[in-house]
Amino acid sequence: MNPWLPTAPCTPRDCAGHEGRVRGRPAAVALLLAGCACILAGALGAPFAAMLGAARRERLIRRWAHGVVRAFGVRVRIVGTPAVPDATAGAPGALVVANHISWLDIPLVAAVFPGRMLAKSEIRDWPLLGPLAARGGTLFVERDRLRALPATVRTIGAALHGGSRVVVFPEGTTWCGRGRGGRFGPAAFQAAIDADATVRPVRISYRAAPAEDAAPAEDTAPAEDTAPAEHTAPAGAAAFVGDDPLIASLWRVVTAAGLTAEIRVLPPIPARGLPDRRALARRAQTAVANESANRPPESVHH
Repeated sequence: MNPWLPTAPCTPRDCAGHEGRVRGRPAAVALLLAGCACILAGALGAPFAAMLGAARRERLIRRWAHGVVRAFGVRVRIVGTPAVPDATAGAPGALVVANHISWLDIPLVAAVFPGRMLAKSEIRDWPLLGPLAARGGTLFVERDRLRALPATVRTIGAALHGGSRVVVFPEGTTWCGRGRGGRFGPAAFQAAIDADATVRPVRISYRAAPAEDAAPAEDTAPAEDTAPAEHTAPAGAAAFVGDDPLIASLWRVVTAAGLTAEIRVLPPIPARGLPDRRALARRAQTAVANESANRPPESVHH
């Protein structure tokens, strides 16, 4: 097996179910159109955002990304301290690493840590999302070419050294969100070591409210931000796994009522001080997978 192209055991049939309330077709169509319109607005506005100062551009991207998730009818819960500038002028950027469950992970992370994404080259051909990713400085990688890995590491390292924030999903593929997920590949962490950058781990989860607490089927407005109900289950509807077509995943998300996306910001990990990239990858993976990360937070932002 190509170590740059891991395979998860998750499949749409086994992992992408939704047991809660569902929205009716008119409401789901309205949310699907709203979400696509929000993405399109970002694609059209990207050239203008590029002319803004760094701080204003980052605030705009965060608000837009937050709006994308909301537009698809998914509540957003941010736990921990949202992003602040990672570096002063001339200092390296930060490597943001997260577990990977869904295409929703991309705007969800951008709502907290806007940055240059590392993504599979196939995303470049996705409608709406592909052109937007390219304009946003996404670093595309051909995952099935192991010989391209050293060049990818150098590219990430150069971006970090130049002060950019780079977002990576080190599991290499999506998992359904149940259990501990996949192993964090060490390659991107070598780039952080080379650039002497800080690693910023975040944990992503999607929860579904119980059927009696889910939004009414006739609700057409994007859900308000809120903390999830006390008794919730992993939201399989958000999982984008295996050979699942993107349009099928989009439809599951907008038809599933009561979904909450949570991103939990974990303590930063300096690349300096650990013996090698594998140790750094294990440290980040442990932080993201550790169930203690789900303890009651001191700071919750809705």
